[in-house]
Amino acid sequence: MFYSFKRFLESEFANRLSVEELNDLRYLTKIFPFKASRYVLEELIDWQKYDSDPIFRLIFPRHNMLSAAHWALLRDANSEAEERSAIKHIRRFLNPHPGGQKDNIPKIGDRPFGGIQHKYKETVLFFPAQGQTCHSYCTYCFRWAQFVNLDEHKFRSKECKDLFDYLSFNKEVTDILFTGGDPMWMSNAHLFSYLDVLLSPELHHVQNIRIGSKSLAFYPQRYLGPAGDALLDKFEHMIERGKNITLMAHFSHGRELSTKKVALAVQRLRQAGVVIRTQAPLIRGINDSAEDWKEMWEEQVRMGMIPYYMFIERDTGAHDYFSVPLYRAYRIFTDAYSQVSGLAKTVRGPSMSAWPGKVLLSGITGQGAERKFILKFIQARNPEIINQVFMAKFDLQATWLNDLEIESPMKDQLEKMRDDYNDFSEEIIDVA
Repeated sequence: MFYSFKRFLESEFANRLSVEELNDLRYLTKIFPFKASRYVLEELIDWQKYDSDPIFRLIFPRHNMLSAAHWALLRDANSEAEERSAIKHIRRFLNPHPGGQKDNIPKIGDRPFGGIQHKYKETVLFFPAQGQTCHSYCTYCFRWAQFVNLDEHKFRSKECKDLFDYLSFNKEVTDILFTGGDPMWMSNAHLFSYLDVLLSPELHHVQNIRIGSKSLAFYPQRYLGPAGDALLDKFEHMIERGKNITLMAHFSHGRELSTKKVALAVQRLRQAGVVIRTQAPLIRGINDSAEDWKEMWEEQVRMGMIPYYMFIERDTGAHDYFSVPLYRAYRIFTDAYSQVSGLAKTVRGPSMSAWPGKVLLSGITGQGAERKFILKFIQARNPEIINQVFMAKFDLQATWLNDLEIESPMKDQLEKMRDDYNDFSEEIIDVA
C-alpha cells in the first residue's frame, strides 16, 4: 500500500504526530510532493523517536524547509486563487530545474525528444512516462519538479519508438540510464516493452543498461513474489543476450539496508547477474556523519553491492535546509573513506552533478588566506576537461559549484563551454 498525504491522515500513523505537526504538513505537502509506502512507515521509521529519526526526516517535509516569508505567503492567502499563486511562486523560487536539466533536451531535425536527456556523449538518460513517480518521495529529491504541476516541461516519454529512433541515430551511445521518478514503479509489462527495444540488432552499440532506483530501499517487494520472479527472469534473459544490467540503487541511510526483505531482494538480483551500485547525496540531518557512511558502505560491500557515489545535495528544493558546506562534505567523505577496506574504496565523492558535468571535490590545500579547493571533472559535456585538476578559492559557506570562485584557465574554459552551448542550441541538427 502507498500513502498520499490524504490517505496518511486516515491511517493509524497520523495519530502519532502532534496537531501542530499535522497542520504544518497540510501546508508543506502543497509545496513538496509526499508519498510513502507502508513498508517505509511500518518497517523503517522508529516512531518512538520519530522527530530525530533519519527515515522520518527523509520522507516527511519539515517546518524549516520553508522560509518565514514563504510561510507568511501561504498562511496569509485569503482565497484558493491566492494560495495557488503563492504555491507556484514558492515552487519556482526553489529552482525546480537545477544543473541545466532543460538544456539537455535533444532534437533530430525539428523533432524534439522530450523524454530523453543526452547529457554526455556516451550516456543517454531516458524518462519513461509510466515511471515518473516513486514508491516514497525523498524530501531532498532534486527531481521533485517531475511530480508537481508547474505548467512546464516534464521529462517523460511514452514512446518506445522515441527510444529506438534516438539511439539508432546516435551510434556513440553505449549506456542508457532509465530514470525518473523511479523506473521500477512501472509494471513489468511497461518496463519490458522498453527493455525489448534495446535487444534490437540496430542497438547493438548500447551495451550497458542502468536503472536508477530507490526501490530496494523503499519497496524491496518489487523483486519478490511472482512479479519479482518474472522481472528477474527478464534481467537474466537480457544478460544472456549480451547486455550488462546495473541497478543504480539509492540508499540514503544504513537503516534502509536492515530488513530481511531488502537482504533477500539484493540476493535475488545478484543471483540473476544484476550488478548493484550504490549512491546517495550527503544530507544534513539524515546522513551527515562519517560514521553513517562508513557503516553504510561496509554493509553494502558485505551484501555484495558496490559503493559508487557520494553526491553533494543539489541546489534545488529545500537546499538550504539539507545542504552541507563543501569543506565539511570533504571532511565527512575522507573520514569515512579512511576507515573502510579497499572493497569499499570504489566509491567516489564528494561529487556535484552540475551543468558542465560531474565535479569531484578531491582536496583542500594551503593555509589561511591561501587555502583552496582542489577539484576535477570526472564526467563532462566537453570530454577535453575530464580529469583536469583545477582550483577554487576556499569558502566556508560554499555548498555548490556556483558558489565557488574558480581560477583560470578552468574558469575561461567553462565560460567558453557555456557560450558554445548557447550558440549550438540555436542550431537544428540535420538528420541527413
